Amino acid sequence: MSFQDPTSDCLTRIRNGLMRGKKGVNTPFSKFKHELISLLVKEGYLNSCEKISINGKDVISISLKYVDEAPAIRELKRVSKPSLRKYSSASDLEQVKSGLGLYVLSTSKGLMSDKEAKSQNIGGEVICEVF
Repeated sequence: MSFQDPTSDCLTRIRNGLMRGKKGVNTPFSKFKHELISLLVKEGYLNSCEKISINGKDVISISLKYVDEAPAIRELKRVSKPSLRKYSSASDLEQVKSGLGLYVLSTSKGLMSDKEAKSQNIGGEVICEVF
């Protein structure tokens, strides 16, 4: 099965798993998606992720996080899409939900949160918004 936007598919699997109260979800493996999910783990939105092999195919097993039986992620939106890329400089980045959420940026130094990008004064493509 081919996907037009594998990153959106990954974010949708996470969103659907959280809405259904699942403990974890799987998504096809790519380095980019693994780095994205690892960043969400580092920021405290997901419990863990690991690369596993199922029927000879590499997948990322994602352990979802809940706080008091409510999902840790309330909103997960794709910002930059294949049909319309969104770029931002470090000075133009605004806070997500008054600083409670974050943007994930793809920069020349890899994926990083908006706070980290601002501190290093690096702009890039805004991949998604998390709250």
